[in-house]
Amino acid sequence: MVKKMEEIKKIFAQEKTTEIAASLLGMYLEHDTPNGKIAGYIVDCEAYLGPEDEAAHSFSMRNTPRLAAMYQKAGTIYLYTMHTHLILNLVTQKEGFPQGVMIRGIEPIKGIEQMQINRGGKTGSALTDGPGKLVTALGITKDLYGQSIFSSSLHLVAEKSRIPKKIERLPRIGIPNKGIWTEAPLRYVVAGNPYISKQKKNQIRPDHGWR
Repeated sequence: MVKKMEEIKKIFAQEKTTEIAASLLGMYLEHDTPNGKIAGYIVDCEAYLGPEDEAAHSFSMRNTPRLAAMYQKAGTIYLYTMHTHLILNLVTQKEGFPQGVMIRGIEPIKGIEQMQINRGGKTGSALTDGPGKLVTALGITKDLYGQSIFSSSLHLVAEKSRIPKKIERLPRIGIPNKGIWTEAPLRYVVAGNPYISKQKKNQIRPDHGWR
């Protein structure tokens, strides 16, 4: 059954970050840009559990000007730069409790030609199968920092969401030397979708993992 926006807001208001990460799979992420609407389905994301999570920026309640958005209310957009790439995160808990979900991959649906232009001519899964790639493809810029995923130019459209056949839980990518947090299954993916980071070709399903 397709989710409604009221349900999504309720999930962000009441659920654990891990449950929100799973619920985000299949959500339609849309960006209104000067070149038209660009959108895709979220297929890959990672949960970050804040104060106790050694891989989280907000580990031990670290708080700097760069992290200000992480301490805002659920649904706030938190962007940061890693290796020159802008990375998209969504705050998942109440104000002052810094947990979030990083969006790692989307399946392109609308504005694909513009995505290809934004990505310098890239096509296929390489278009959006990584956190920096999808941000560039969607035309996301730093001015969205601190805005709401429910009401800004970058937003979720609950009514257009899809339902995964199977959700897989995996260790997060690029989390070395963090003890139990390195292998913790805090990454959530739509099993069989081609736009998952580091997806093996023999695991891709013809239906891309959707019901």
